[in-house]
Amino acid sequence: MCELYVKADPILYESRSRSLRIRGVVTTLRLENQFWNILQEIAEVDGMTTNQLITKLYDELMEYRGEVVNFASFLRVSCTRFLTQREARPVPLSVVRSA
Repeated sequence: MCELYVKADPILYESRSRSLRIRGVVTTLRLENQFWNILQEIAEVDGMTTNQLITKLYDELMEYRGEVVNFASFLRVSCTRFLTQREARPVPLSVVRSA
């Protein structure tokens, strides 16, 4: 079982920083490449850029909670929730029929 994890491409767990503007302030986020990939996928599904998605998540979190304690951790959890929800979605009948 552990081979599934230990054989992962090291590039996936390398961290990368990105600068973006949130509410007029330039900030830097540092996440592992795997999370940047997932955020990009979420953004594409929603018809946005990754920066637009991150800004929207920040704004909605501020509106809901009133503060952002650890935004990078919030983004990581959001990515895992997205993956969990994606796996839980039923397969469309048209896909099942074509298989």
